[in-house]
Amino acid sequence: MKFEAPTPKEIAACMDALDLALSDEDRSAYEALLAGLFAAYAAIDAAPDALPEPPAGRRFWRPAADENPHNAWHVRTALRTRDDGPLAGMRVALKDNVMLAGVPMLNGSAVLEGFVAEIDASVVTRLLDAGAEIAGKAHCEDLCASAGSHTNVTGAVHNPHRRGHSAGGSSSGSAVLVACGDVELAIGGDQGGSIRVPSALCGTVGMKPTFGLVPYTGIASIEASIDHAGPITRDVDDNARMLEVIAGPDGCDHRQSGVDVPEGGYTRELDDGAAGLRVALLSEGFSLPNAMPAVDACVRRAAEVLSRAGAEIEETSVPMHREGSVYTLPLLVEGLHHTLAHGDGYGAGIDVYAPAYMERMRRWREHARRLSPLPITLVLAGGLLERRYGRRYYGKAANWARRMRAAYDAVLTEADCLLLPTCPITAPPLPEPGAGILERFARATETSGNTQIFDVTHHPALSVPCGVVDGLPVGMMLVGRHGDEALLYRVARTFEASGDWRERRF
Repeated sequence: MKFEAPTPKEIAACMDALDLALSDEDRSAYEALLAGLFAAYAAIDAAPDALPEPPAGRRFWRPAADENPHNAWHVRTALRTRDDGPLAGMRVALKDNVMLAGVPMLNGSAVLEGFVAEIDASVVTRLLDAGAEIAGKAHCEDLCASAGSHTNVTGAVHNPHRRGHSAGGSSSGSAVLVACGDVELAIGGDQGGSIRVPSALCGTVGMKPTFGLVPYTGIASIEASIDHAGPITRDVDDNARMLEVIAGPDGCDHRQSGVDVPEGGYTRELDDGAAGLRVALLSEGFSLPNAMPAVDACVRRAAEVLSRAGAEIEETSVPMHREGSVYTLPLLVEGLHHTLAHGDGYGAGIDVYAPAYMERMRRWREHARRLSPLPITLVLAGGLLERRYGRRYYGKAANWARRMRAAYDAVLTEADCLLLPTCPITAPPLPEPGAGILERFARATETSGNTQIFDVTHHPALSVPCGVVDGLPVGMMLVGRHGDEALLYRVARTFEASGDWRERRF
């Protein structure tokens, strides 16, 4: 799109809309000033985009239906740049909101149909440098705004344990491909539970790291203050090893202030056991209004396993846990609205910007009728609230986020980690074809009652499969102090070593 300076008529309309009450003389003066600014923009438009030269010759293909039975793949690749490294010989799927230069990126949405990414995300470069093979892009939810797996524009992603049931979202395809053994590793993204929910429903290990630990550069944003990326894997060892590869500052992502990888990485404590560790069951994380009693019982039984391994198990309380997601909801609502409606998919900040992606996202209104109910609801709410109240409630929610963070921090001075169900239920049925807006909205939000708040407070949170209820996996969530992913892996590895979670049936 070539830059064209606004016409005098457009300038006059903008002045009138701002109610500036300018005299004719003032209008002429401002028009002269604007002409100089627009000349600078014309020069910027003529300049290159200042992005790295994209790699040439990257091959991709669409998998046939019989090669994609759960609709988990978007496109396949076989991209590898070296044969050695800590992840050599391992295949990885990228959530389809992660940019892979020269390869289509759909992000589950009609908005990006036909779009091809311009750059590699930082996590892509790190995975390739570690010897991993990028095996393709995994389907995700429409603009990543759903914890179900039914909103992708190509159709639903099916749970690998029971067809017709949700795989969780929004990193649905990532968890399915790991659970099915198509890949050993996957990248997920998490703004309300989108790594942990599909991991819990599909029986994989999913880590939402401390905010900023993994660079988000080159990954489609929802709201900068809650954007997280992290690993989804078949076991704890692979998860810790993958996090060691993708973690640490990249010099571009403004979310990464003050983060660093600890000396020795995340595998250093894996086999140290849980003896003497204080694990606190968060009472408000159990018995949620829609909880399945068998899920709660399964997670409590997992805590007993840790107790037998020497951990000190106690009950603790954070009374605001259930209300916290309500008080901080404007971060998601107004954040998504601002990113989509005003930020062309980015918003402001220090990052590597992809202009072609921004141009495509700017045209989202052309596809609004094909968007799923949750993003439409959030954009409508955000627009209405912004028009009447500005950003007041976003600011109030940010204040509540600090209060919630302090509440969990206080409990974590007495405990080494918190333990609670990742999801209150097992994988629910997918909505029937032709289901109404209210049902599709409900299916997109029913699994995230325990997960959303930790995106806001920025604590690391790890979902580990801990048992089976009626043939479907159950996830146990461990939440730790900021930067203490290594301890969460240690606790999770202790549980994992105690026996196959698939044999723990309820």
